[in-house]
Amino acid sequence: MKSGISGIVALVIVLLAIVIGYSSLFTVRQTEQALVVRLGEPIRVVTEPGLNFKAPFIDSVISIDKRILDLENPSQEVIASDQKRLVVDAFARYRIKNALRFYQSVGTIPAANIQLTALLNAALRRVLGEATFIEVVRDQREALMGRIREQLDKQADAYGIAVVDVRIRRADLPDQNSQAVYQRMQTERQREAAEFRAQGGQKAQEIRSKADREATVIIAEANSQAEQVRGEGDGERNRIFAESYSKDPQFFAFYRAMSAYETSLKSNDTRFLLRPDSEFFRFFANPAGKPAAAPQR
Repeated sequence: MKSGISGIVALVIVLLAIVIGYSSLFTVRQTEQALVVRLGEPIRVVTEPGLNFKAPFIDSVISIDKRILDLENPSQEVIASDQKRLVVDAFARYRIKNALRFYQSVGTIPAANIQLTALLNAALRRVLGEATFIEVVRDQREALMGRIREQLDKQADAYGIAVVDVRIRRADLPDQNSQAVYQRMQTERQREAAEFRAQGGQKAQEIRSKADREATVIIAEANSQAEQVRGEGDGERNRIFAESYSKDPQFFAFYRAMSAYETSLKSNDTRFLLRPDSEFFRFFANPAGKPAAAPQR
């Protein structure tokens, strides 16, 4: 009987030892840091991964992520220094650098996200409110993001948080403003296109007028040269005719008669009646062109 009671007591002692041993051990992963809390009061922070000890039953362990975390910020409307409204879509990345301060100030990551969102929106309005629309969209975007990160990091230090990066994903005009700007740009481009067309039409008309004027001058010069050449040709022809006539008047008369026959006897609507023994047909009766002798009676 006594041995049975002793066995039960020993078993209970072993179970208690196992429970106490289990409750006094905890493991820290590589992606975490652990905060040991005793009766609600933080006593130490464990940042190195591995197996660690704590007081059983009175100590509790709170795991806090030490990786870089993302903070997605909803789109905010910001007024730039030139009074233009901007819809800004930004996000931030941060990590918890002081687990004790983080636990004492915000406690959890969702609560930290809420607090950081408010700080990020305030920093966006502060920094972008000092810049113009062009500087935000194009010229100084990188520098402005750096200033926002610096201000947010300085304020987040009170919560044990280090801000790694802040990025503006999109900065644009509101939809109604964008549509108005688009319409204005479209109207401006149409005006420029109409102006270019008018200038092109004027230039084309000038080119056509110049070409017509030059063509008229060229044609007039060509006609003048043609008349001059034609006159020279006629003069040369008359000279040749005169020389031919002086050398052989009979042949010249024969040639003139043949040319007259060729011109007058062509097939056309003109008709005329002549006597066969007329002067015009003298080469038909006599190759020498002499009138036929009168018949003797």
